[in-house]
Amino acid sequence: MANILIVDDEMGIRELLSEILSDEGHDVVLAANAAAARAARNAARPDLVLLDIWMPDTDGITLLKEWAANGQLSMPVVMMSGHGTIDTAVEATRIGAIDYLEKPIALQKLLAAVKRGLQRPATPGTPAALSLAAFTRSVPLRELRRRIEQIGENSRVLLLKVGAGSIAELAARSVFSANAHWIDLSQLHNPIDIAQLQAAHGGVVFAGELARLSRPQQKNLAFILERLDRYDLRMVVATDHSTEGLQRLGWDEGLLARLFEVSLVPPSLADIRDDVPELAAQILLHLVEAGEVPRHHFSTGALNALRTHPWPGGYAELRGAVKSIALGTLEEEIALADVRRIIGQPNDSAAFALPLDQPLREAREAFERMYFEHHLRLEGGNMTRLAEKSGLERTHLYRKLKQLGLQAGRRSEEA
Repeated sequence: MANILIVDDEMGIRELLSEILSDEGHDVVLAANAAAARAARNAARPDLVLLDIWMPDTDGITLLKEWAANGQLSMPVVMMSGHGTIDTAVEATRIGAIDYLEKPIALQKLLAAVKRGLQRPATPGTPAALSLAAFTRSVPLRELRRRIEQIGENSRVLLLKVGAGSIAELAARSVFSANAHWIDLSQLHNPIDIAQLQAAHGGVVFAGELARLSRPQQKNLAFILERLDRYDLRMVVATDHSTEGLQRLGWDEGLLARLFEVSLVPPSLADIRDDVPELAAQILLHLVEAGEVPRHHFSTGALNALRTHPWPGGYAELRGAVKSIALGTLEEEIALADVRRIIGQPNDSAAFALPLDQPLREAREAFERMYFEHHLRLEGGNMTRLAEKSGLERTHLYRKLKQLGLQAGRRSEEA
């Protein structure tokens, strides 16, 4: 029979549904919250999920959006709620849920919904590309997504001002739904025509770096720009050049004025380095779901190494590294050594280089931050050993880390 995941924060409901479905011959896995549901979904794809909407940590609608965004909504999901509304049911269906059950759930309605779900054919095709919607635990990425959505309500064109460590593509894929048609201008080498725009209706046009577009590609951009409204398209372009710099490269002043009218400065990977482990883990999950790499998961040491790497090539470099690491790792768990084979050893001299043209107080704070980041990494987050090595009393150490914006260790405190 089927493998069914039941996600509900009420123990009585979990046990009742489990008993009913077990009596029907199904194998049942229980999860009391979204965190447990993520772990169960990551371990293996269930044949069907019964998902409660109202849960204490992350609500079911948010979890459903997360699965849809990272390519994991490949199984039928039936939503459950004791106090839902029609709007909630409509939203859940729009995201990808196949059914909606009101509590208390009648036995026949439950069995009928499960039967319908299990009769649905498996979702074909490759998961949609990752977008910011997949990263629900990162405050900077959540805020970036809200800003992009707000701008998108009033403008069809968005320019991202980026530099080293750019996440421009990840941001651009968040402008519309994950399944929207995607046109990468850097991949178009011939003149685009009306038929292509008609096929891309409702999609997103993207340029990762304006300065790298050839003259024919610039003409394609201008051609599409004039027809965004007609074909319900959005355009997202990125650059680390100024308008003056692009004009020196031959760009038309009027075209640049339109492109630079609405701009946003997204964070770089260096700005959100503490979120790099989540980014890497979600990238890996997406690659596994797409069948591009074998099933793996990162060790804590591997994630720490990815977090401290500079990633000047941004999101594209991080994704390429994760894919290479996963393809070259023999064990299911990706260890620190597996990561080091791809990204190399940390360059301590480069990592500890300090700009000397800043005030003494800021330079001292920068040094302290790098000092504690270095030793947190060496000690695996163990606060007891860090206190001994730094010579600071534990209370003072925690206060110092908080002042520097560093997260105290979460691992075992045993020396």
